[in-house]
Amino acid sequence: MVRGASTERLTISTLARLGSVNLETVRYYERQGLLAKPPRTASGYRVFPREAAQQLRFIKRVQELGFSLGEIRELLTLRMRPGTSRATVRARAQRKITDIDQKIQTLQAMKKALHGLIDRCDGCGPIGSCPILQSLDEEVLA
Repeated sequence: MVRGASTERLTISTLARLGSVNLETVRYYERQGLLAKPPRTASGYRVFPREAAQQLRFIKRVQELGFSLGEIRELLTLRMRPGTSRATVRARAQRKITDIDQKIQTLQAMKKALHGLIDRCDGCGPIGSCPILQSLDEEVLA
């Protein structure tokens, strides 16, 4: 940590540790515009404001809920935009739920298809006559 003119500044390694990420993640988020480019010391070291640690934790929590980096960028922008209503943020969360529900349906269909393939195969015999591989060949070619 670096002490500046009345505000505490964090080195990139301290910020990474506080955010439970590695240094490259901090650099990546900075390049992606999720973290503001911090000022540098005379020797070229980044010095992040203390709030960057909170923002980094926010990014990680939102990511864990399935939001893409683009969606996170939008949420961060909304958070800073004066006049943004809670309804706007709520709508984004609702859209994410819809997206998750669609992914669940897709995964369930994939699981059902795989169970069907497994049911065709007793696990015995030569690989050349494997009904799973034959079915996959037929479905790809069809």
